[in-house]
Amino acid sequence: MLITRAPVRISFAGGGTDLPAYYTRHGGAVVSTTIDKYFYVFLNVSAEDAIQITSSDYRTFYRHDADTPLLFDGDLSLPRAILSHFGLTRGVSMFLASEIPPGTGLGSSSTVTVAIIKAVTTARGLFLSKQQIAELACHIEIEKLGMPIGKQDQYAAAFGDLNLIRFARDGTTVEPLRIPPETRRQLERNLLLFFTGATREASSILREQKEASEQSDPRVLDALHAVKGLAFEVKECLERGDLARFGHLLDRAWQSKKKFAAGVSNARLDECYDLARQNGALGGKVTGAGGGGFLMVYCELPQQAAVTQALEAKGLKRMDFRFESEGARVLVNAGLRIAESSGREAG
Repeated sequence: MLITRAPVRISFAGGGTDLPAYYTRHGGAVVSTTIDKYFYVFLNVSAEDAIQITSSDYRTFYRHDADTPLLFDGDLSLPRAILSHFGLTRGVSMFLASEIPPGTGLGSSSTVTVAIIKAVTTARGLFLSKQQIAELACHIEIEKLGMPIGKQDQYAAAFGDLNLIRFARDGTTVEPLRIPPETRRQLERNLLLFFTGATREASSILREQKEASEQSDPRVLDALHAVKGLAFEVKECLERGDLARFGHLLDRAWQSKKKFAAGVSNARLDECYDLARQNGALGGKVTGAGGGGFLMVYCELPQQAAVTQALEAKGLKRMDFRFESEGARVLVNAGLRIAESSGREAG
């Protein structure tokens, strides 16, 4: 048995500039942090001449017999594509589970990819760096599967912690933020996450944004340039300890982000966000591409009870969390090894 996990993330500013359609022309930058909500992979060898994958989140099961082609379309395409990449067609049993529902804007799909790569490479005795894991996850999702997504989630899950991540045509770099410990603790205390009760498929929003970037839509490009600039402002004010300004920057970033595509926000999300602001939140945003998932707000302690009460009266549910600093890691390794030639090797 081998168990790995990778954390999901919350992004503060710059989301959207990590899509290749934007950063290959203009360069991108995102500030984000990972939190203590994880995606888990349980990997084991199987006596069967097959691959078996079970997902608790999607309540589905997949079996592939070794004498048939391993395709990666339809259900569980991500784990199938990863196993195909490593030439594994038999003797593997995989169970997948997450602490966060899929489609909630915390980068869960790319966290899945990173956690599976960490598990498979460890089982194969291939010790990849965080950078290599993130890049391989991007390759499989964006190039192999053609997903209309960016690169920030893969890097966040692989590296962990609070970082400025820069995206350019010639590579991606991760720069940890130098924040005083007390500022970090206060930031953690003042950020609140509320589940809106709605999940969404981000691909349609991201595809619209990608097309707008490729066509140089001035409204979308101006908004993307603005949130990229805000990423550097967020970094500066966090390292300086100016958290009140950070809260106001979140609001500016959200107002710009709503110009990316039609589905980023909706009437209910706008109502809930305005309600949080009316009750004392300085700023916030809907996580991920938008359209549903979690509403994140920055709210100082004296106003948190009022904000929580107001949003929960609208049906939102507050989720407690802490920052996480480790990134993808192995939790349990009972000596499992999977050989490339046979597809399995008991350890």
